[in-house]
This record gives sequence, C-alpha cells and structure tokens, in this order.
Amino acid sequence: MPSFPSPFGGDDDDALFERYDEFAPDSAPRPDRFLDRHDVLAGNDHVAFHRLTRELFEERKVYDMTFNYNLARLNLDTRHKNAGYRYAVERDGADDALEADDLDRVLRAEFTPTTPFCPQTHTLTIGSFRAWNGLTDRHEYDLVRVRAAPMHHQSDAINDQLAELEETYVETGDPSVEPEDSAAVGSTPMERAKQNEGASRGSPDAPF
Repeated sequence: MPSFPSPFGGDDDDALFERYDEFAPDSAPRPDRFLDRHDVLAGNDHVAFHRLTRELFEERKVYDMTFNYNLARLNLDTRHKNAGYRYAVERDGADDALEADDLDRVLRAEFTPTTPFCPQTHTLTIGSFRAWNGLTDRHEYDLVRVRAAPMHHQSDAINDQLAELEETYVETGDPSVEPEDSAAVGSTPMERAKQNEGASRGSPDAPF
C-alpha cells in the first residue's frame, strides 16, 4: 500500500518541502514594512542564514506546534507559500535604529504567519528573538531584531513587545527577559469564546 505524507511535516515527507540549500523567491515570504529600505537577503545569503536558523531553532526548540516541526521549516512548506521568515541587513542611519555603541551589524527578521489570526505568532517571534540573540556567537550579527508582518491582526501589540525586548537586551545582554511595559497581546475571538464557556464544558478535572 502506498504511503501518504504526514500533514504535520515529518522528516520523511520531503515531497512537500523545498530544500534548505535552495532559495525559492516565488514562494518565499514577501518583505514587508520592517524590511523596507534595508538590504534584504536573497539567494545564497538567505540560504546560509536560514540554514543556521534551523540549527539555532533546533537547539532552542523553536517549534511550530500546529505542524510539529522546527519553525525554520515553514519557509520550505509548499502548502504555506509566502509564510515564514525573511531577513535584511539593517542600513546605517535607519530612522528606528537602536542607539548603542556596540551595534555595528544588525539583522532584521520579519515573520509572516500562515494566517492573519495565527495564535502562535506572539510565542514564535519571541522564541525566535531569544534563539538568535541568545546564541550570537554562532552568527555575525550583534543584534537580530524581530517583527511580525502587519498582516497579522495583533502585529502592533506583538511588535511593541518585541521592541521592548530588544531594548532591554541591548541594555542588559539578557534575551530572556519578559516584556513588562508594552500592551498585552490579547486572545483571538475563538480563544475568548472557549474561555467564556468556562466550567459548562464539563468537570474541571476532565482531561479535555
């Protein structure tokens, strides 16, 4: 009997995924606002950093729990074109650049989720920030700045938290701090509906 690829992206269903050593511009996420007017990585430059990203995400367990795979693999998933990360080297003199003497080389990373209501975008972007900046000895950048693409319905709140994290990281060198001053990221309408159901769904001791 012929086998069918897993919908969750296991390592054996390579027919569903592009290769880490190839850059596919037609299916790569389109650079958006955060990368505008900066030097967007493409071709071998994108491939090299994204392969390193796979290693760092594996080490820090940055996984997409919906598809049960390393988040770096989302870029290669042919079922979700235009989703994943794009990168750009920050140009000198950027209006929103962070002021710090030791930031000679900064990379920007912009995450495009699969849907505008992706509930993992907040967790995945913060996890990505901590992986890249917690392992700076593995790449050539003094800081990797992360943002969610504006197509996500909570991108403003998520990006405020990411901006707070990077400012604290530049001041303290600690990428694991929790954002405190920026606005909280709210739940989706579906999540709020589930919360409002409360105990009526069954006993609080029930496993589901």
